[in-house]
Amino acid sequence: MRTLISTAFVSLDGVMEAPGGEPGYRNSGWTVKDVDFVEDAYELKAREQEEAAAMMLGRVSYEAFSAVWPSMTAEFPRYNAMPKYVVSTTLAEDDLVGDWGDITILRSLDDVAELKKTDGGPIIVHGSARLNRSLADAGLIDRYHLLVFPLLLGAGKRLFSDTDKDTQKLRLVEHEVYSNGIQKNVFDVV
Repeated sequence: MRTLISTAFVSLDGVMEAPGGEPGYRNSGWTVKDVDFVEDAYELKAREQEEAAAMMLGRVSYEAFSAVWPSMTAEFPRYNAMPKYVVSTTLAEDDLVGDWGDITILRSLDDVAELKKTDGGPIIVHGSARLNRSLADAGLIDRYHLLVFPLLLGAGKRLFSDTDKDTQKLRLVEHEVYSNGIQKNVFDVV
């Protein structure tokens, strides 16, 4: 069974929206403009690229990433080469880019559950706030890789659902705090 890993830059209050500077969000760019850059804090991101066997995205994140990442060959060589899965009920095959490797559209969470039963390495979920919440609510996420920024952003897309559900237990398997206040937290879902 494959491991599904959710990875995110997240504020202390759970906001993950527009970390890199996307327009239209009041606090856009919070990961680069509001916290000093400390290279060690991003070691997890490099390791993810080496350890992941596939990438999963929701439609909105797919459209944003596929417009930029294929040309970033130096920054994302493994991500660009690995298979990608896009979970969408609206995306058509004609909407897929042709220069970003193998891309498969999954139409439902049942399709994600079936994919997890196949052989292969970990699948990493980038961005995709709505998809992350749906996957978590369905019990499909196995691990969280979180870089928690020492910021309270208030409004924005949240990583975690506000669905009234039973407690989901997590086990902290790796953590570190960096000089800029960023915390690395790696949790397995119990």
